[in-house]
Amino acid sequence: MDVIGFKEAKCKNCYKCVRVCNVKAIEVKDEQAQIINDKCILCGQCLEACPQNAKTFISDLDKVKDYIRRGIPTVVSVAPSYMGILNYRVPGQVFSALRKLGFSQVRETAEGAAFVTAEYDRLLAEKKMENIITTCCPSMNELVEIYYPELTKYLAPVVSPMIAHGKLIKKEQGDSVKVVFLGPCIAKKREAENDRRTSGYIDAVINFNEFEGWLAEKKIEIMECGDELPDNRNAAVNRLYPVSGGILSSVLACAGIAAAEDGKEKETYKKFYVHGIESCMDLLENMKRGEISGCFIEADICSGGCLKGSAMENRGKSHFQARLEMEDAVEKRWVEEGYLDQGRTVSMARTFADRSDKSSMPGEEEIRRILKKIGKVNKEDELNCSACGYSTCRDKAIAVYHGNAELTMCLPYMNEKAQSMANVVLDTTPNIVVIVDSDMKIIEFSNAAVSYFKKTKAQAREMYLFELIDHTDFEYVLNTRTSILGKKVCYPDLGITTLQNIVYIKDQNCVLGTMQDITEDEDKIRQSQKLKFETIEMAQKVIDKQMMVAQEIAGLLGETTAETKVTLTKLRDMIINDGN
Repeated sequence: MDVIGFKEAKCKNCYKCVRVCNVKAIEVKDEQAQIINDKCILCGQCLEACPQNAKTFISDLDKVKDYIRRGIPTVVSVAPSYMGILNYRVPGQVFSALRKLGFSQVRETAEGAAFVTAEYDRLLAEKKMENIITTCCPSMNELVEIYYPELTKYLAPVVSPMIAHGKLIKKEQGDSVKVVFLGPCIAKKREAENDRRTSGYIDAVINFNEFEGWLAEKKIEIMECGDELPDNRNAAVNRLYPVSGGILSSVLACAGIAAAEDGKEKETYKKFYVHGIESCMDLLENMKRGEISGCFIEADICSGGCLKGSAMENRGKSHFQARLEMEDAVEKRWVEEGYLDQGRTVSMARTFADRSDKSSMPGEEEIRRILKKIGKVNKEDELNCSACGYSTCRDKAIAVYHGNAELTMCLPYMNEKAQSMANVVLDTTPNIVVIVDSDMKIIEFSNAAVSYFKKTKAQAREMYLFELIDHTDFEYVLNTRTSILGKKVCYPDLGITTLQNIVYIKDQNCVLGTMQDITEDEDKIRQSQKLKFETIEMAQKVIDKQMMVAQEIAGLLGETTAETKVTLTKLRDMIINDGN
């Protein structure tokens, strides 16, 4: 099941998501960016970065509404980060609003966090692990399993507060009850529903944005709701889990109680926290090199902790302000005696495994072959500009080898190729090509134009079109956005006749003119027409002469005919008279 959805039609081939993805879990195929699910740690940075909102969180909200509509007992587990994210006068208004939506119980995830804290305290006391990394953040767990599998031995073998809470509720109320997690994180959805090691305890995951949209749909105002208590005991300091350092505060509170009971200090591990994916990766790199030992480390992929969760939009409130408000509101004491008794039989253990990519790496020869295809023949050709999203040209070539990137993602290469093709056209076309901006200043000039106008390209780019030719038609096209096609224009000063096409280029707000020299063709047409006229004139003279000859012949024939008639008449008369 996917967690991040993708709208193909909106992807504009910008590679911004590739650039912000620290683990490069995005592939580009057919010029469209897609999530590589088995490499994605669900940090949510691509969701925030995408300028076209092409990537979206796949929602469980309709499923939750269906549970309630069908009358299925549905318990909501509210992440304590609500205290620094939602707007209310008193926390009880949030619980009241959730009950109005139809949840059978409203409980704080911090209830489960108390059990997780107790497990961390136990690990600290056992002193068996060289380092202990908290495992409340599913994105951090995935980062280690997929990209630093050799460090899984340092992950605390403990479930997250969400899973712990789901286990407790299911144990208490049976598997027929539905448990919904309400929080700020998209990675919780995969942890709850897609990971066989942790699935089955949380039935749906929704975030605070969806919750507020649901309230608006039902016309429920949190500020108008009453002050109600949650359906769980006071989780006290464990409500600080969403705050950077909050887990440490809980562990220290728990350890303080245990130390007081034992009469001795159990402090053996150095404790610190890291947040933000780059800091977490830096930590893991240090651990790979063996530079860290004897540490208990609270790690959170989101910068600022869960208060800046991956499913949350910018709300105008800094996580510093939210943190201060939460620290002021939350009691720093450990939970009351007997709090953990109800879950003693519920296992909080979990396992981690090597989930790294086992695909083969290309050899040097294959990498060079791929680089050569994008003009990276020599080492100095490798710009490492990161425009494609990869840190180096070699990283990009490796991604191409694995089918996760395309050659055309190299923007310098494509720009050079486009410019090269444009230059080939301008340098080889026999036609005059002139491009002018909205002020009629020349911005492009073909080699043919150089030849006809006797101006170098550099000189032409410092000139306005009207300094060379009549610019009226170009200005008309600029103002009307109407092309002029196939118009004959003579330039007596140049001694040429041209066939012109002038078009408007919208994206650059400029005008392109192409002028084909048809002088020779026009000369041939004129010669042909002259020959026709001369032929017609000669034919007319022949006709006139023939008419004169015909008339002369006709005259002669007329005289001869008359004489013959007289002679024959006389002969006839003579013969007749002789017969008498």
